[in-house]
Amino acid sequence: MTHSAARTSSDIWLEAAYTLLVEQGVDAVKIMTLAKRTGLTRTGFYWHFKDLNGLLDALIQRWEETNTGHLVCRAEAPAQSIVAAMLNVFDCWFDATLFDAPLDLAIRNWARNDATLQSRLNQADARRIEALYDMFRRFDYPVDQAKVRSMTVIYTQIGYFSMEVADDLDQRLALVSQYVEVFTGRAPSLSEMQAFRARHQSGF
Repeated sequence: MTHSAARTSSDIWLEAAYTLLVEQGVDAVKIMTLAKRTGLTRTGFYWHFKDLNGLLDALIQRWEETNTGHLVCRAEAPAQSIVAAMLNVFDCWFDATLFDAPLDLAIRNWARNDATLQSRLNQADARRIEALYDMFRRFDYPVDQAKVRSMTVIYTQIGYFSMEVADDLDQRLALVSQYVEVFTGRAPSLSEMQAFRARHQSGF
């Protein structure tokens, strides 16, 4: 397939690399493989990236901005109660544009054999936990409770993605109320759950 000049951008290379990373792991991300997949030339690759490491760095940056960045924003979003605040965070688990679970898992698998990336992953996890900790503290949870609850949320979600749990949307929505109560110690009201369901069943 021939790509127009408008499409022969770094985004094409990045999307192809993303797909390989998620489907096969970082070792599968090679310039020649990407060129075959995109129908672009290896020479064209170097107009956009210094080398393969430059492309991989762009993937990592995408992960940091999408997953960690959005989670922090949702934790900081205005909310009238801790339940509403937690449901704001839960938006990440139901909207792939806010949190890319396959990419998160791919990054974690990649980091097992890359000490530098593992360090960035540790920093990202710490930032996510800190954002949730600040959220709990905003609603007057004691320091120790805020720490444990924030870690519980993140570790549970990492486990959920790592185990590649395949619940459908209705199954996941049915469990939200219980998860929120476990994480916060507060049960969502009917109106809070109706609002959450409405924004995800209709497409957030």
